[in-house]
Amino acid sequence: MSAMRPAREAPWPYPRWIAHRGAGRLAPENTLAAFRVGAAHGYRGFECDVKLSADGVLFLMHDSGLERTTNGQGAAGEQTWSALSQLDAGSWHGHRFAGEPLPTLTALARWIRANGFRLDLEIKPTPGEEEATGHAVALAVRELWAGAEVPPLLTSFRPESLLAAREAAPELPRGLLLDTLWDGWEAIEHGLECAAVVTHHGLMDAALLARLHEQGKRALVYTVNDADEARRLLALGVDGIVTDAIDRFAPAVD
Repeated sequence: MSAMRPAREAPWPYPRWIAHRGAGRLAPENTLAAFRVGAAHGYRGFECDVKLSADGVLFLMHDSGLERTTNGQGAAGEQTWSALSQLDAGSWHGHRFAGEPLPTLTALARWIRANGFRLDLEIKPTPGEEEATGHAVALAVRELWAGAEVPPLLTSFRPESLLAAREAAPELPRGLLLDTLWDGWEAIEHGLECAAVVTHHGLMDAALLARLHEQGKRALVYTVNDADEARRLLALGVDGIVTDAIDRFAPAVD
């Protein structure tokens, strides 16, 4: 049985199924090509990572270093956008994606809004840039999604980034990411006034889900690629499932 929720809780405007980094593992992560592949598989909710360049441009990338997913080297956040924009972020995944560039948050916002999709936007700061990145992301999202029915859900493992985002644009929804239930996380989450908590899927159980729902919070999980685990979490009543397995899990509209 699903956990009970507050009777007057507003509908959650984000899809239950969320494509990780655009298309899971079917395309080069955090590129517009990946989002197009995810959309072709029926997904309308997406997750991705956003960083700040050395000259203040917000762009999509997960790692601190460039080596795994581009032909560049060094710390991504220490590069100017002029340099980053020249990198090949697709060839590592396969020849069909050769030359795929790193996208800016502005380019992604244009595509997301044009298609009416929803976004779980993870603030992924370069170490030492937690506050600056959270602040910049929130201000950019406020501007890029001005007038939109549903803005992105801003998530992060870094409370400092979420705090800076709250101070810059308090009206935007926030979610604390948790890979462990570390001491004090609930007090931090309450202080950040989060709309959601997003845990590693193995942490989510009926007791945690009920506690979050009783507090009016939404409970999301990442990254679920096993069918049995997906069934367990759906039976619990989780509000969102981030997955790489977009070719195996059909995202029913709900």
